[in-house]
Amino acid sequence: MYIVAIGWLYVTLLIAVNEPSVVAGVISFFFYGLMPCSLLIWLGSSKARRQRRAHRESLANQRLNEDDRGDARADQ
Repeated sequence: MYIVAIGWLYVTLLIAVNEPSVVAGVISFFFYGLMPCSLLIWLGSSKARRQRRAHRESLANQRLNEDDRGDARADQ
């Protein structure tokens, strides 16, 4: 997915360089390049973010359960 994003940014950079003014070039690069590309990467990585969050939560639950068991053994 990242190679497509890099290619898209390259193409939009070349389009922006060919604009008649600097302001038009910056606007075209921002609206044709950066915004769609960042949206594509954000939407494409939502599954990975969800999996990473679930993994962190499961690790936190494991640590919490291990701490609870350790306290019970020390009291006995």
